[in-house]
Amino acid sequence: MTASGDLKSRLVEAMPNLRAFAISLCGNADKADDLVQETLVKAWNKLDTFEDGTNLKAWLFTILRNTYFSQYRKRRRELADTDGEYSSRLSVQPQQQGHVDLQDVSIALNELPDDQREALLLVAAEGFSYEQAAEISECAVGTIKSRVSRARVRLAELMQIDSGDDFATERYGSGVLVSGDPVTRG
Repeated sequence: MTASGDLKSRLVEAMPNLRAFAISLCGNADKADDLVQETLVKAWNKLDTFEDGTNLKAWLFTILRNTYFSQYRKRRRELADTDGEYSSRLSVQPQQQGHVDLQDVSIALNELPDDQREALLLVAAEGFSYEQAAEISECAVGTIKSRVSRARVRLAELMQIDSGDDFATERYGSGVLVSGDPVTRG
């Protein structure tokens, strides 16, 4: 693949999605920005390995995920943000009325096991198919389906939402609790 203007625009278009996924992995906007930057540099340097006709977004997400886990393994011995210094810098009170609900969803998402949160965000928030999410996560499609299902059930429990409630999508502005096929953004 050549480094054309089209490719540059596609990389720029993918940045918000990459950043959202990176934040869900890191839990820190600054680290997420660094991760996205490193991902884009790696992708740019490896453009010759990208196959035309394949999903660029899935390729970028795979690079981001692998980069995150490589960094995670290297930093295992680092101390956590025990005094909340970094997390307090990240908290910004949203101006919309639903800020408490979004905060509740964020807290509940962070309570999920990493593999379930990753699968749920890839399928429900990012709109990847189960097959694409499985490829990004380097696991079987059935594994992704079960992780998404378990994540939805656990998220509903954490949010104290009855599985029969129809208001979940409207209340939280996301399809994360909707059963069945992945919800894509319109």
